Amino acid sequence: MALWCTIRTFAKHATELGNEQPPAPIFFVKPENCLQRSGPIDVKGHPGEVHHEVELVVRLNHEGKPEAIAVGLDLTDRLVQGDLRREQLPWAKGKCFRGSAYVGSFSPWYGGWDGLVDTYEALHLEMWVNGELVQDAPVLEMTITPKMQIEDLLKWAPVAGGDLLFTGTPAGVGQLHPGDEVRAVLKKQENVVVSELLTKCV
Repeated sequence: MALWCTIRTFAKHATELGNEQPPAPIFFVKPENCLQRSGPIDVKGHPGEVHHEVELVVRLNHEGKPEAIAVGLDLTDRLVQGDLRREQLPWAKGKCFRGSAYVGSFSPWYGGWDGLVDTYEALHLEMWVNGELVQDAPVLEMTITPKMQIEDLLKWAPVAGGDLLFTGTPAGVGQLHPGDEVRAVLKKQENVVVSELLTKCV
């Protein structure tokens, strides 16, 4: 299994980090060993900072189509990532540490790629830290859509059934600290919860 992660897909997030939004999807890959499905986020055990990025995660079938969706956290060591970027070096140490791909429960998805940004489905991401809403955006605000991402990815990448596509984060990213209570939610119309992630930081 590969975890394909797309960057700067929400224009407001690109702006908050001082980046321009790219004209086409840009990817990095996390190894499967980064995947975490339960338990606390180990902030103390990481030799650096841990920042949250809430995302829509799509599980792909053998044809590269969406078969299930979940809420996920692309956990990032922002300082290390920034240092590596300035040196024009790969980001692995800032993105691929233990537990850095935290994914909630999956729900089947039958709406295809277009349905992920459909106004009727009204998919919406929320990230709460200690009861405070810190990230909050409809998926349709994504300017580099999941369909655009997968169409580009399938041109060159060895995508396989069961792979996960992390589709990018909205504005509001920030640092996590030991003791923080975390709730990440993916909702659809009428505030129906599609996927939820509840945990704490240690």
